[in-house]
Amino acid sequence: MVNPPAITPAEHARLSREIRAAEQKTAAEIYVVVAHSADDFRLVPFLWAAAVALILPWILWFAAGLSMAVILSLQVLAFLVISAVLSHPRIRYRVIPAGIANDAAHRAAVAQLMAHGVHLDSNRTAILLYVSMRPRHIEVVADHGIHARVDEKTWHELVGIIRREAQAGRLVDGLVAAVRASGELLAKEFPATGDRRRVREDVAET
Repeated sequence: MVNPPAITPAEHARLSREIRAAEQKTAAEIYVVVAHSADDFRLVPFLWAAAVALILPWILWFAAGLSMAVILSLQVLAFLVISAVLSHPRIRYRVIPAGIANDAAHRAAVAQLMAHGVHLDSNRTAILLYVSMRPRHIEVVADHGIHARVDEKTWHELVGIIRREAQAGRLVDGLVAAVRASGELLAKEFPATGDRRRVREDVAET
């Protein structure tokens, strides 16, 4: 399935400009990644189908009085039908447990931060604003140098800024506001030194 772009070229350029402006005042680096999904979650339909298939025989045994052969046949049929139906992308992304979705988004955000080569910088001063479109999840991850000096509450506030705008259909506006807020914060903690390392582009869509 081909996914339409989550952000337009004009929005991409706008975010890049905001990041470059913010980075003029800080030695830290800011990245934005908008992902269509943090994972394909292909195992989730089978987990739900297995759960139903495990419970169904007991219901049929006590409520319907069917023979064991019929019950087992219905159990297999239920597993196949449920897993097939839930595997459709339009449905699959709606039945992902929150814990699984959040964990996948966090792992994807950390992986994207490392993919930008931040570990090559001894200062370890980079942050990444990560948005997963399906299921919707927003994550802000910071490298060790920043994380050690900035309270966790700050990242939650940035997430809140993005979420409020995204819920109103203005995702890019939320990201712009978060980039600006990040720049102001980082300028205080990590003022510009004139030494800028850029391994990958500042805005990416995956």
